[in-house]
Amino acid sequence: QVQLVESGGGLVQAGGSLRLSCAASGGFSSYAMGWFRQAPGKEREFVAGITRSGGTTKYADSVKGRFTISRDNAKNTVYLQMNSLKPEDTAVYYCAADYTAWRTSTSHFDYDYWGQGTQVTVSS
Repeated sequence: QVQLVESGGGLVQAGGSLRLSCAASGGFSSYAMGWFRQAPGKEREFVAGITRSGGTTKYADSVKGRFTISRDNAKNTVYLQMNSLKPEDTAVYYCAADYTAWRTSTSHFDYDYWGQGTQVTVSS
């Protein structure tokens, strides 16, 4: 069982930056990790993923070049550095853990554990 707690969300102007953190307990280093987001009235969408070792990452086209996912297995934490934020990045951001540790799945169905989410609002 993995428990995930996100932090770092908030209100930022367009062009600004935020860093989200997701603190985990219970075997964090055994899991691939992902970040998803969900805006009002929209489906949950994949943002970024990272394998257990951190050796492979994947990004949605909409965030490629602006967002960076990373993890620190010693601190049981995964991060999402978000730069050049746009109003369309506004959403609740969730971190998730996938027990199939070698992949970076883009499907939320493949993730086993979820955090409660943190709100990111980008003003224009």
